[in-house]
Amino acid sequence: MDIFLEKIVRRKKTAVDGVVIASIILSALIIIMFVSSLSFLAAFSPLVIVGIGYLGYVFIRNRNVEYEYIVTNGDLDIDMIIAQRKRKRVFSGNCKDFDVVAKMTSGQFNNNTDSIKKRINAVTAMDSPDVYFLTTVKDGSKVLVFFEPHPKMIESFKKYIPRKVFE
Repeated sequence: MDIFLEKIVRRKKTAVDGVVIASIILSALIIIMFVSSLSFLAAFSPLVIVGIGYLGYVFIRNRNVEYEYIVTNGDLDIDMIIAQRKRKRVFSGNCKDFDVVAKMTSGQFNNNTDSIKKRINAVTAMDSPDVYFLTTVKDGSKVLVFFEPHPKMIESFKKYIPRKVFE
């Protein structure tokens, strides 16, 4: 029997997102004021102003990020969806290659896992109570992936790697 599970989570806005959005708005306003003051662009200034406003809208909308987790027969794929239009694969792996899959509060997160440099944060927020992590070797280096799987996904992993899954 084939196993196919998927879950989509939306990343929460952080203070960095607020600063970026505010700087985009401020920059757009400054550029619009500058373009409006140029006399040789008077005929095209409404078109340029609308274009700048649209670019600002696109840049702000690109701050909306979702992550989609797909589990198919022990394979985990994590895609990042930007502004509900662009999709990018951020992680793909088979659960048999995972060193550990554990909840952040399980006690399995220790100095060895904390020292892994390559990290993928595919969560709503790191302080969420449902954050799990997994470690694996990808392209010759250790990778630490943070994600928020559905409980059925964890049960699916337990079928393939029962001694490596901790809750």
